[in-house]
Amino acid sequence: MAQKSLPYADGMELAHFDGPEVHDEYRGMEFNKYPGMSDDGSEKLAFTSSHVYDEDRGSALNRDLKTRQIAMIALGGALGTGLLINTRLCDYADLDSGPTLAASGPGSMLIGYAIVGVLCYAVMAAMGEMAAWLPIPSGFTGFAHRFVDPALGFALGWNYWFKYIITTPNNLIASVLVIKFWFGKSGYDGPGANSAIYVCIFLAAIIAINYFGVGIFGEFEFWLSSTKVLIMLGLIIFTFVLAVGGGPSHETPGFRYWSDPGAFAPYKISGSGGRFLGFWNVLSSAVFSFLGAELVGVTVGEAQNPRKAIPRAVKLTFFRIVFFYIVLIFLLGMNVPYNSKLLLSANHESGKTVSAEGSPFVVAAIIAGIDGLADLINVCLLVFTFSAANSDLYIATRTLYSLAIEGNAPKVFARTNDRGVPIYALGLSSTCCLLAFISTDVGTFQTFQYFVTLVTIFGILTWISILVSHIYFVRARRAQHIPDTALAYVSPFGTIGSSAALVFALVILIFNGWGTFVNGFDWRNFIVSYIGIPIFLVMFGGYKVLMKSTTWTAEEADLYSGKAKIDAQEAEFLESEVKRYSANATKYQKIYRVTLGHFF
Repeated sequence: MAQKSLPYADGMELAHFDGPEVHDEYRGMEFNKYPGMSDDGSEKLAFTSSHVYDEDRGSALNRDLKTRQIAMIALGGALGTGLLINTRLCDYADLDSGPTLAASGPGSMLIGYAIVGVLCYAVMAAMGEMAAWLPIPSGFTGFAHRFVDPALGFALGWNYWFKYIITTPNNLIASVLVIKFWFGKSGYDGPGANSAIYVCIFLAAIIAINYFGVGIFGEFEFWLSSTKVLIMLGLIIFTFVLAVGGGPSHETPGFRYWSDPGAFAPYKISGSGGRFLGFWNVLSSAVFSFLGAELVGVTVGEAQNPRKAIPRAVKLTFFRIVFFYIVLIFLLGMNVPYNSKLLLSANHESGKTVSAEGSPFVVAAIIAGIDGLADLINVCLLVFTFSAANSDLYIATRTLYSLAIEGNAPKVFARTNDRGVPIYALGLSSTCCLLAFISTDVGTFQTFQYFVTLVTIFGILTWISILVSHIYFVRARRAQHIPDTALAYVSPFGTIGSSAALVFALVILIFNGWGTFVNGFDWRNFIVSYIGIPIFLVMFGGYKVLMKSTTWTAEEADLYSGKAKIDAQEAEFLESEVKRYSANATKYQKIYRVTLGHFF
């Protein structure tokens, strides 16, 4: 193989390959022009290259995540308790209001989730294009740092870490509350009902899973997410059977409830204005439900074959979102009227906690004459909450690690053990999970819900940052003459789609707290609804002022550093895979690959 090594600003080398061993899309590419480097090579690279990790110093991740694991992790991130029980409260202005179905109606839910689903896919596609080109360990925080502005990478990284050190203990609390559902039914109030015991058990379990390497984590999440998929399939079949009259009552609701009481529920105020507000209320709830799908962008540094795994996860996640969210919401709206007294009373009692009694699927079963579903739904909830807590701790750990290798956090958090686990980042993120012990105080838990509302704001800001990074990335690769054919995956929406999605995300962000202005101004909820925005802007602006960072031009954006090494690692893996598969693959493995393998 012909190889021409070229100097790089921090002593590394990038190479130009031109031989039969190179993938066709990379053959003949000229890497002889670097951001900030003059034609004679005398000028140092303007970009801070601290993002390049040094394996000799023990800061390298292990690429042990398989394609099937990444695909299921992506799906599992998009399937949370919000879909099963709709525990996300309707808006921040009314913490005692019912779930989205009761507040907005089935028509508003269906349209709202479909629209936000397209937004989610646009974000995933944008991230997938960048990750397939440059699957660096720092993920999308590294993309913002390298393609847009180091200040955006700094703000995005800390914003994302804050999000997950909130959601991890919250999901631990949710798991405890799910278990306490059975204690409440039995009336047992002895030592075994102490919430702290179950917080300790769940916290120890997720720390252990994350500590023993990403391969162990990936396998656990694969099976947990597979279980979640089976649960969703079962609920789809269940609601379909009820809709066509297969329940004990043999009633066929069809579209009866779409006519009476109707498809669009008035919210806050009556009339057409209330129905519009009901629809708008769905958008924030839908964003909350879809958040987590982007976590596949955190796994790129540990994927065995990222240029196959990431595009596959992006493409299949869209179809899964459509299938699980849109179909299930459609069928649910056929079985439960939004003004059902059972739905309203169940969520009035359990709206501040997580309980199967508040599930619209339980209500649908009761309407159809089926009893005893609450316990089964509660078991399913436990799977969802434990899986969410496990993956949330992983994301928090890898996000802090990403900040460290970008130079935006103390370098100690970039240190990894012999399993490739950022051990100190895991330690700090796990320490933050001790907040879950406030579940022993119900009043404190209710207060903690105010902090949970920040998750939606942090999530939208993350999506916005990914879309901005993609727009800058496309501009940069065009300016640096990288054609679409050189990429393993290209977003079908392009910069026009990312720009439209960016505008829509900004609109949701700005009007996220509209409920605080209806029926009297609520200043507490107004602060909770919008405080995430000034936090993000202060981090962004403060970094620019203190570090004097500049926004990269299209010619300056760093699209290459670390790429040659990743390409070599991928080529080595593919070669070993070909030998292993041809030598060891059984006929059953081959059958799996062409059947269930396409789904999982």
